[in-house]
Amino acid sequence: MSFCILTTGAPKRIGFISTRFHGTDGVTLETRKWAQILTGMGHSCFWMAGLLDAPPEASHVAPLAFFGHPEVAEVQSRLFGVAFRSRAVTNQIQSIKERLKDELYRFIEKFQIEILLPENILAIPMHVPLGLAMTEVTAETTLPVIAHHHDFAWERERFTLNAVSDYLQAAFPPLFYKMEHVVINSMQQKELARRLGIPSQIIPNVLDFETPPPGVDDYSRDLRREIGLEESDWFILQPTRVVQRKGIEHAIELVRRLNNSRAKLVISHPAGDEGNAYMAMLKDRIADAGIDVRFIFDRVGETRGTTPEGKKIYTLADVYPHADLITYPSHYEGFGNAFLEAVYFSKPVVVNTYAVYARDIDPLGFKTIEMPQLVTREVVEQARAVLEDQALAAEWARTNYALGVKYFSYSVARRKLAARISNLFGEGV
Repeated sequence: MSFCILTTGAPKRIGFISTRFHGTDGVTLETRKWAQILTGMGHSCFWMAGLLDAPPEASHVAPLAFFGHPEVAEVQSRLFGVAFRSRAVTNQIQSIKERLKDELYRFIEKFQIEILLPENILAIPMHVPLGLAMTEVTAETTLPVIAHHHDFAWERERFTLNAVSDYLQAAFPPLFYKMEHVVINSMQQKELARRLGIPSQIIPNVLDFETPPPGVDDYSRDLRREIGLEESDWFILQPTRVVQRKGIEHAIELVRRLNNSRAKLVISHPAGDEGNAYMAMLKDRIADAGIDVRFIFDRVGETRGTTPEGKKIYTLADVYPHADLITYPSHYEGFGNAFLEAVYFSKPVVVNTYAVYARDIDPLGFKTIEMPQLVTREVVEQARAVLEDQALAAEWARTNYALGVKYFSYSVARRKLAARISNLFGEGV
């Protein structure tokens, strides 16, 4: 098998690879944005994953690539939280790896891929055999690679104790001559260089700020009524999954301390695959606080539709225009998509000063209600001010949107991606 690498300025055939491109997880959403940008630049995009909702004519579904595949989940369970692995486990890893290499070669050949673009699979070891397969195929084909890293193993406590340090050093991430490493924040850039001596470029998460957001239309006009809110209520939106690092207990505390029956907290997404213990704790907090909280994840989907009971399903883009205030009290984020969404939909936002926000976003001048790891009196009063003063909220929105255009628009990603491709091919693209 031979692999042809174009050396002209012609558009490239780019292959996105991950465990899944499906639903609304952060990696999937950001990858779709990159694909839209790259397609707009004239390139062709193709997809390989274990769980995939991309166009069939541009897709290669490899079920074994999904981290939730039973065989993969079984071997992964033997790799973390322990210090040693057996020979049998090593053989399992190698068997899965070899089969995934076959899938990668099929994908490359099927679509004549010219640039490989692995999404997070060389950063966080959610699927160790896939990372190894990707690394070996890179070495064997010499195809150019743009490795897009969203989360690293050292950023997650659950990967600290492991039986695969040899594999982590080899493939998470690897270093090759024809490989461009892209991270989403400056802390990752610094740590990647410090830990592994690997240089990288920052391309932050982006939104299409050049295109104004959709507003309320005939379909979404009744959303407040459908979720049981009055027009006079303060619609306080927590637009995240119910997972511990999102710090939702702070949103509950904020609503409690606002001490106003108009204040209603709305949580848009379920717990997902991280368990229900945190959800149970939050429900206890809500009961103790005596506040009105609406969980609407059964009414929010990736696309509009209806529930089995015949009720409307809305998109998150339908929900945002109705909100009066966004809460984003995360303890940790690799970047902060919900922050950008609040800016994009011109909504005031309460944001915890998590490390990436403090280092990469706060210095840019956004007008926000900053929460220093706890709900202070000042946070409560600032939230009350923007809820009661629409002119103040509008002033903040104008400032923030302009900054979003400047720092986090598609044009930013477009320019930086063009530079990465140019570096790989030694040409202007």
